[in-house]
Amino acid sequence: MSASYVAMIEEELAAILADKGLPRVALAPETDLLNGSIEIDSLDLAALVVRMEERTRKDPFANGFIEFRTVGELARLYESAAG
Repeated sequence: MSASYVAMIEEELAAILADKGLPRVALAPETDLLNGSIEIDSLDLAALVVRMEERTRKDPFANGFIEFRTVGELARLYESAAG
């Protein structure tokens, strides 16, 4: 998995958190996006996906939803998506 996709996710998530008045968080590939350690909800997660699609010009969900939980899983989806 490319560290650049993890870095992109971290940057986009930082912007989402900043909009909510929350501090930036350090992410690792194993960071669970949905367990509550990061103060985001499902709408924030959807916004993250939209931001990533705009930034990468890739849509890993074009053929339907693919389950993911961690930063690394989301990064791999974008890395392997057709662009």
